[in-house]
Amino acid sequence: MSHPRPDAHRLLRAADALLVDLDGTLVDSDAAVRRAWGAFARRHGLDPGEVHRRAHGRPSRETVRDLLPAGADHAAEAARLEHHEVHDTEGVVALPGARELLARPGRPLAIVTSCSTALARARLAAADLPRPDVLVSSDGLGRGKPDPAPFLLGAQRLGIEPARCVVLEDSPAGIAAGRAAGAVVIALRTTHDGPDLRDAHAVVDDLATLVAALRRAA
Repeated sequence: MSHPRPDAHRLLRAADALLVDLDGTLVDSDAAVRRAWGAFARRHGLDPGEVHRRAHGRPSRETVRDLLPAGADHAAEAARLEHHEVHDTEGVVALPGARELLARPGRPLAIVTSCSTALARARLAAADLPRPDVLVSSDGLGRGKPDPAPFLLGAQRLGIEPARCVVLEDSPAGIAAGRAAGAVVIALRTTHDGPDLRDAHAVVDDLATLVAALRRAA
């Protein structure tokens, strides 16, 4: 027998802090991501669609290691991808509700992204979004999403137990990471839908819906 999902608004109101993904949650960077990974796929004779699917929500260096043979120069390929993405922000825009969420005072918030710090800053600037005090990137982490380490670090830097945090995510890798960290996960139907989001505690259409719930709870 299936059970209904908890109400996303209720889960959000009960949270002490928010751990928020970047790409697909706060910003629409899909065109830029497809350009960078499409070029990578063409260089290596890979299917661009499959490469994009496997790259979404994960650190680039880990996807490169998965897709290229052991003898390839993984570090050089990851650096080439990073350079491409940092310098190509055409079409990167804020998603509805992102600016309002980041501007709301009184609730601790961290951005937790699989981007490098440089790439996260470039995309936030391109989307004209403020940068929060806590930004956890893939820099310095041994493993990125779907490993829980990024969200655990975000909660630690905010000084709040992961179980008291709500994770906002759009990708299966991010949902898995949030669940493994012990946080409550609300998924957004911005880049995935259906079975891809089944492991989230709740699912909503977009960030604007959640911002409206926060406003009502204030």
